[in-house]
Amino acid sequence: MKIKFHLPDFYGNIRMNLLFADEIKRRPEYFYDNIEIGSSYGCFPPALWNGGRTVIGAVRRQQIEDTIKEYNSRGIPVRYTFTNPLITEKDLADPFCNMITRVAENGLNEIIVNKPCLEEYIREKYSKYPLISSTVKQIEDLGELKAELEKDYKLVVLDYNWNHDYKVLEELPHKDKIELLVNPYCAPHCKRRKAHYEYLGKQQIMHNAQVFGNESQMMKPVERGEFSCQYQSYDFYRTTKLGNHISNKSIYEKYVPMGYSNFKIEGRMMHPVDVLESYIYYLVKPEYRDEQRVKYLKKLLTPKGK
Repeated sequence: MKIKFHLPDFYGNIRMNLLFADEIKRRPEYFYDNIEIGSSYGCFPPALWNGGRTVIGAVRRQQIEDTIKEYNSRGIPVRYTFTNPLITEKDLADPFCNMITRVAENGLNEIIVNKPCLEEYIREKYSKYPLISSTVKQIEDLGELKAELEKDYKLVVLDYNWNHDYKVLEELPHKDKIELLVNPYCAPHCKRRKAHYEYLGKQQIMHNAQVFGNESQMMKPVERGEFSCQYQSYDFYRTTKLGNHISNKSIYEKYVPMGYSNFKIEGRMMHPVDVLESYIYYLVKPEYRDEQRVKYLKKLLTPKGK
């Protein structure tokens, strides 16, 4: 059974993600057995439909096409995070989001969905996409979770509060279509999580409006301080102390033997060093980690083309 890791930020982390993808194929002896890059998730800024994190900036169509080509030529799907919880019917006609969706619709690339209106729109208009059910839904009811697993999704990203409920994990059906988030940067059972997703969605809508000069989408600014959270970790090794963290060892000793094979590494908008360290931790065998870390740092710190 192939063990698939899903890597963060296909646009911002493109050099790092492709470097690891190439090295896994070229030097598999340095990595855990039977692993591969299952996808890279994220979104092109300033996409209105994006959720989970706020992506800042703007990209041209040529950059979009080139990025998709780099991943797809290696057999790696680009996975759009179309999970903004504030999306409404009026947002479905957004030109930029429809453009990036058309460009990537080839049957390989994927979309993570949250809002029913956007999911229905994509199923009708862009039917080639495999759809992923988002962890943003925060499904913590077992009956609701089992019902979600029966729906027409390629994968369901499990709410991280299930990560160590081994009784439930053992009995869940369709383990092959469940994806586990292994290194959440937020503490378990955070009461502000839903509001935080909405805050990020609002920030994305505001940024999109600023880029495209759309005054009708402008909202009252939200201060970052409203979500400065003492329980949120911005350091990879701090996440290893959280109660919802899944260790590298337990992936191979507990979860894979149970039948799980899809694991999501969080890291969108995080510091590149923390992202690199998470890849070293989850993908590289312990005896090669120091050597590989130095190797990747040298490559990533060398300007492109040199």
